[in-house]
Amino acid sequence: MSKFTHYRTFQRLQELALEAHDFTQEPITPKRLEHYQVKACGWTYAYASQRVNELTLQAFQEMAVESGACEQMQLMQGGSIVNRIEGEASENRPALHTAMRDFFDVKQSALAAKEAASSAWQELEKLKKFLDQLGSKFEHVIQIGIGGSELGPKAIYEALKCYQKPHRHVHFVANVDPDEAAYVLSQVDIKKTLVISVSKSGNTLETSTNEIAIRSAFEALGIDPKNHFVAVTCPKSLMDNSEKYAHVFYMWEYVGGRYSVCSMVGAISLAFAFGMDRFLEFLRGASSMDKVALNPNIKENMPLMAALMGIWNRNFLNFPALAIIPYSRALSRFSAHLQQLDMESNGKSVTKLGKRVDFETGPLIWGEVGTNCQHSFFQFLHQGTDVVPIDFIGFMHPQYGKDWIFEGTTSQQKLLANLFAQMLSLAHGQKDENPNKNFPGNRPSSLLMADKLDPYHLGALLSFYEHKVAFQGFIWGINSFDQEGVQLGKRLSNAILESFKTGGEQGHSLGKALLKFF
Repeated sequence: MSKFTHYRTFQRLQELALEAHDFTQEPITPKRLEHYQVKACGWTYAYASQRVNELTLQAFQEMAVESGACEQMQLMQGGSIVNRIEGEASENRPALHTAMRDFFDVKQSALAAKEAASSAWQELEKLKKFLDQLGSKFEHVIQIGIGGSELGPKAIYEALKCYQKPHRHVHFVANVDPDEAAYVLSQVDIKKTLVISVSKSGNTLETSTNEIAIRSAFEALGIDPKNHFVAVTCPKSLMDNSEKYAHVFYMWEYVGGRYSVCSMVGAISLAFAFGMDRFLEFLRGASSMDKVALNPNIKENMPLMAALMGIWNRNFLNFPALAIIPYSRALSRFSAHLQQLDMESNGKSVTKLGKRVDFETGPLIWGEVGTNCQHSFFQFLHQGTDVVPIDFIGFMHPQYGKDWIFEGTTSQQKLLANLFAQMLSLAHGQKDENPNKNFPGNRPSSLLMADKLDPYHLGALLSFYEHKVAFQGFIWGINSFDQEGVQLGKRLSNAILESFKTGGEQGHSLGKALLKFF
């Protein structure tokens, strides 16, 4: 049995789940909207449309205390070893992604975090000089990297495109599919292109393959690739090579890929596109939410409240998934990043003690941009047989400061009206004698609202989700910082590749059999 199911509050929440708040009997009121919310870093996390009441929240607070959630967060941010499985071979290291942005109140940090923050700041100073030296030489950046080396940076780049400097474009090559590299190369002027190759180990198969492909485009024009390539890697890796790259920037083993966008993994391309000042403002927003995550009061700790709300929905109301629906086209890739962040972190079935869990862990994460998805899968959300909780994300004002009036209201007002209508209609439902027009209601959601999507608010939002995921791992007693499930397929693909090299004479037996079908 696992510790999570032994918490005193586990049984209490099971009992409360039998009498979860029923919106068809007690609809959302203005008073409930005002009462059930947490504010931090310019964001409001409103959970009036979640099936909770004061007794539920009291049990949430008790579970936070009983699990030591905030103490574990303090240890993580301080640099303690949190990435490990007791008694088993594991990575056995800290998870210090917060140190990548801990420049704003360093005196409050533990020694290990201060040292990590100092190393990160040194890399930022190197980056400032590098960008100053670039001047207007480059108009395009191609970032080569997969997983966290692409998903996070790309999501943030797309989100802040309205702040893009003139003649500064960023492209990403992640997939080993040759069409991806070929397409990106067709979009750039090679002579004005800087390439960032990102790999912690220095030998990621997809990254190494794509780097060769893109280097060949420079060589075909008689251009020395070294003058156009920089590396982001760990010290002393295969890519820590000044003869091959014009510059080498460092990342560290204690920063996981899905948590790495605030490190050099995201810094070079984002600072190139938006300027160093805006990138630092993004880091400041993330750092501000890091401090919020240390507050033991769940009514003041946004990510901890959201983590407990997710556990309530997953383990006590038995909902298998979470949809993340931003009502902002700029966040078109944000749900994809959160998919990796959450599912790679908490898609685990073993506790940190090396024991099989006896409860459900991380949910399926998916999502798209509203209002587009209202005209596709919202039918499923309203009347499907599975209940899927939702995180709605919205902003009071548009990024570009432009809006249009039609029939007495602006486009932004129409956007928000749709968001609010979905949240309320999912909760309240609709009774109708025609069963096809009947909506059951009691479909929970949360709302994250800020004034505007800018670097500071985006940094805070990123940190919010990172800490929500980490808190859930702490409470469940699982390791949110490794990804063994990613490794098996990598090893098998390498074995199958031997079959391709030899025409099926060597390599994996099933790989050889599969070749016969082609």
